[in-house]
Amino acid sequence: MTADYKVLGDVAVITMNNPPVNGLGHATRLALADGLSKANADGAVKAIVITGAGKAFSGGADIKEFGTHKALAEPNLLSVIIAVENSAKPVVAAMHSVAMGGGLEPALGCHYRIAAPGTSVALPEVKLGLIPGAGGTQRLPRVLGVETALNMIVGGDPVKSELLASLPGQKLFDKMSASAESLAEEAVAFAQSVADTRPLPLVRNLPCKHPQGDAYFQFARNMVKGMAKNFPAPVKCVDIIEMATRNKFDEGMRLEREIFTNLMLTPESRALRHIFVAERAASKIPDVPEDTPKREIKSIAVIGAGTMGGGISMNFLNAGIPVKMLEMKQEALDRGLATIRKNYESQVKKGKLKQDKYEQRMALLTTTLSYDDLKDADMVIEAVFEEMGVKEKVFKELDRVMKPGAILASNTSTLDVDQIAEFTKRPQDVIGTHFFSPANVMKLLEVVRGKKTGKDVLATVMALGKKIKKTSVVSGVCDGFIGNRMIEQYSRQAGFLLDEGCTPQQVDKAVEKFGFAMGPFRMGDLAGNDIGWAIRKRRAQERPNMLYSRTADKLCELGRFGQKTSAGWYDYQAGKRDAIPSDLVNKMIEDHRKELGITPRKISDEEIVQRLVYSLVNEGAHILEDGIATKASDIDMVYLTGYGFPVFRGGPMLYADQVGLFNVVQSMKRFQKNPRDDASFWEPAPLLARLTAEAKSFS
Repeated sequence: MTADYKVLGDVAVITMNNPPVNGLGHATRLALADGLSKANADGAVKAIVITGAGKAFSGGADIKEFGTHKALAEPNLLSVIIAVENSAKPVVAAMHSVAMGGGLEPALGCHYRIAAPGTSVALPEVKLGLIPGAGGTQRLPRVLGVETALNMIVGGDPVKSELLASLPGQKLFDKMSASAESLAEEAVAFAQSVADTRPLPLVRNLPCKHPQGDAYFQFARNMVKGMAKNFPAPVKCVDIIEMATRNKFDEGMRLEREIFTNLMLTPESRALRHIFVAERAASKIPDVPEDTPKREIKSIAVIGAGTMGGGISMNFLNAGIPVKMLEMKQEALDRGLATIRKNYESQVKKGKLKQDKYEQRMALLTTTLSYDDLKDADMVIEAVFEEMGVKEKVFKELDRVMKPGAILASNTSTLDVDQIAEFTKRPQDVIGTHFFSPANVMKLLEVVRGKKTGKDVLATVMALGKKIKKTSVVSGVCDGFIGNRMIEQYSRQAGFLLDEGCTPQQVDKAVEKFGFAMGPFRMGDLAGNDIGWAIRKRRAQERPNMLYSRTADKLCELGRFGQKTSAGWYDYQAGKRDAIPSDLVNKMIEDHRKELGITPRKISDEEIVQRLVYSLVNEGAHILEDGIATKASDIDMVYLTGYGFPVFRGGPMLYADQVGLFNVVQSMKRFQKNPRDDASFWEPAPLLARLTAEAKSFS
């Protein structure tokens, strides 16, 4: 059983008890239905209260049942709500903490509702590419009015109970309790006060109209279409709420279910549901239990006050953790401090940060020119130049000065964390923390686990990532880890496409039309083409047989490093980020083709997208095979939160599943025949070949 039943005087209290958020899984639904039957059969019971144990009334569906038969098994959520409505005795929902989605809908089916202050109320199904599917679209407009309900359902964001209770004419709450602590007692007293009320009020019987009708819904639809872009659910939310104003309740319920079911089958909803589960799964590490002891992190040291060091520092300042930043020269420290101040002041000007918060954060930041001043920090993160000799000097110094038990982290984006760990006498304390630029904005944190990294260190850093609001994904040690190892193949394909006949703008436009935030060449200009150049030079020594297009090297030889030099694959005007196609670059590419004896051919947008995206998929399959990532969904989270992969497609590995792995492999076989491409790369990774042969998927 996942609900408790007790009788207080003449009131039966049914308490959902399915931690952590009282998800309405099958066992909980069954316990609710049984409790209602029991209360109605007991002659001594006059009224019923439904509430939730712990820190939630109910957070909605139980994510452990997503995609299983249990999600639809009777009693399903609709059946429970019908049982609530049909109760011969009044049912009061005592709502507190969280009442969301499928957790709010049963409350809307109750005859009365009482809420504690601070309760977060929401119908967030749109964030999963769905509309509410158990009457939320039909009942919420009846208790809050059409406009308020539409805004809540289209946006999906939680609203506090006291704000909703203050709205004129609202019928969501019959009463607000004085406090969360007094809710249970007040709910029982309220239930006793309405025990003899007949007929029992039902939300379904309330009117649902909008005075402007057609004009309002057309306006709302136009607004939502402009914001929703690639997602069908937000517009469907408008449609179904309009239907609520035009149809009888039961017909509205039928239409809601029809739309809900159709949306469940869309690739966009599948992508969003995949992301919802994948984000939570990323923190689960197979051999590191959740109760692994964690080290206390009360202070952070950061080596380097440049773009990365400053951005990394801001993450911890934002979380209220003191930071000591080290540089070798005072002018470098001054520049770093000025950049951090400028970033915060910009937020203050835009109203995103209050002045007192800005001052509090800056007060947590101190600076030094001496390694010895870092000795008391609980964790240190180096953000110095990406060269092993530089890392060696830094880590030998850190090994000398840092206290026992301090975590030593490297922000390296490609280098061998195991080799870095060997520069110290404490490799168990060394870990990679690969932040993405700009580090104070980007959500992704690749946590690189060395072969000697302690489990407590890994658990500590994952918990810290959550505290600074990052999506943390664990990677094993290899050149480039998950994200940059895959982007190497993506970039190689982009280069080959230039050799064969494309321009940078054609490639970028095709990929951006597919949904990427930025194409490979605009991305290179933003990151700095010299960074990729340095990595290619290193890899050319380590892997001399790896094929590359020479165009990117030729670009860098011209000093065109991107936005920072106002010239890269594109031209840039001072103070602007607009990418202007460059005649000089296009001629450079044409001349290079002539040197190679290549006759350019016309390349379709479809081929461009397939070669770039499937290169990610095939390398992702190698990464899984090698044990660098433990789950395909981890790879998707890396690309969604760090590389601008389109959210509505769910990440490269899910996208491959949706296209069909057989179709992916067939395309790869075509690319093997391309004389300018690397045929050996397009040999399907063993895992990809095996899954295709067995008609399975990554997920």
